Amino acid sequence: MRVLLAVHLPRLPLEIFRPRWLGESAHGCVVLEGDTVALLDRKAGAAGVRPGMRRGGVLTLVPDIELHERDMGREEETLHEVAVALMRFSPDVAVAAEATVLMDISASLRLFGGVAVLCREVRRVVDTMGVSARITAAPTGTGAWLLARASTRRLLKLASLERRLSALPFGTVPELRPFADWFTGIGCVSIADVRRLPRAGLQRRCGVEVLDCLDRAFGTAPELYEWLVLPPKFVARIELPDRVEDAEAVLFSAHRLIMQLCGWLAGRQLAVTALDVRLEHERGRAAIPPTAISIALAEPTWREHHLVRLLRERLSRTELAAAVIAVSIEATKVDTAVPASDQLFTEPGGTAEEHTRLVELLVARLGVENVLRAAPTADYRPEVANRWVPLGDAVRTDPLPLHMPRPAWLLDSPVQLMVRRHRPFYGSPLRKVSPPERIEAGWHDGQLITRDYFVVQADDGTCYWAYQERVSSRDEGDASWFLHGLFG
Repeated sequence: MRVLLAVHLPRLPLEIFRPRWLGESAHGCVVLEGDTVALLDRKAGAAGVRPGMRRGGVLTLVPDIELHERDMGREEETLHEVAVALMRFSPDVAVAAEATVLMDISASLRLFGGVAVLCREVRRVVDTMGVSARITAAPTGTGAWLLARASTRRLLKLASLERRLSALPFGTVPELRPFADWFTGIGCVSIADVRRLPRAGLQRRCGVEVLDCLDRAFGTAPELYEWLVLPPKFVARIELPDRVEDAEAVLFSAHRLIMQLCGWLAGRQLAVTALDVRLEHERGRAAIPPTAISIALAEPTWREHHLVRLLRERLSRTELAAAVIAVSIEATKVDTAVPASDQLFTEPGGTAEEHTRLVELLVARLGVENVLRAAPTADYRPEVANRWVPLGDAVRTDPLPLHMPRPAWLLDSPVQLMVRRHRPFYGSPLRKVSPPERIEAGWHDGQLITRDYFVVQADDGTCYWAYQERVSSRDEGDASWFLHGLFG
């Protein structure tokens, strides 16, 4: 069964100037085509502004209203960005006429759990891109495109699609609009009325393009699309609708770029391991160098939520030199995407990928200098062997000269313990549960130690690492006990 999804963006001319996440203007917003109103928002309509009204009339009604000239180049660019972001759902994505994106989702339905779930995910992506959409599905791409311009119904059978399309006004088909007066004059109202006309006469009067469009919509003629081809390298940039002085507020626009990045990665079956984010400031005479944020990942990823969380943590720790006017993202290093695990049961304690994502999040939140890893050096003395370095430092790790258990938690300095009835005491009497580990080292650097280490256990079952200093026959008194570590 072939299913195509149509994503129609009816308010695109308005939303490229004022995305949905930016909210409504205080006095309303209007897009002009030439000198007349092409599109307006709710507040402008409540103030009396109507489509087709001239600029002077708009300013008379609302002097402080936002006026924007329609920019077809930016509309095409935004439509292409949405198409790239939607490639996470299907590799077959095409940009259609009148602000519509078409996707062949026939092979994606089972992966995403059906049409309803897939449409919800598509709507979430479109909302994040800052635009509104009508989303429909149909067995033909032209049929889905016509449905999206009129409603949001999803029809998966040709018979249902034929009934629904036949009831639509004939003006829904762009090829029929130039002949609207003629069709109205002969009593045609719907597409069904047009299809009942003789085909030969209709072709002579309106041309073969009208019949071809109707045949493609109703599934009686094949459809050919020019599917989107992705560039070999990902670089995306977005101009902010206003100056932003809060680093966290930049995330709204950066999220839109990350959506495009994830679509590009899915379409090329890649995963990113390093990316650069640039926050652009003032240009011209008062130019300020952009703020650069480099994000390096320990493992390749293509997951949107992980990239957004990393960027959010980095932005929260970034101090802006000036207001941000544009954001750009470049994938500087990519790798082949690793397929999902095919094991029946999940790994206990989480997968290696989940552990890596946690570590990357901690590094982004706390800074690389505050996330450490163990890098022990070859020395018998625990306080010397115990060494921690930043996670990214390439420091050689020496094998520990161990044959006895040692705890991961060492105290900064040993704590002397009380002795009761010849046994060390720490909240309760401690009993030895391991043979001694004798350490006699440090003679070469003047820090000689002579100790016998034991794993000792309290009455509540807690295990500690303690040592007893060895004394010779010439020393006076008993050997002292010291607490040096704790077992988890």
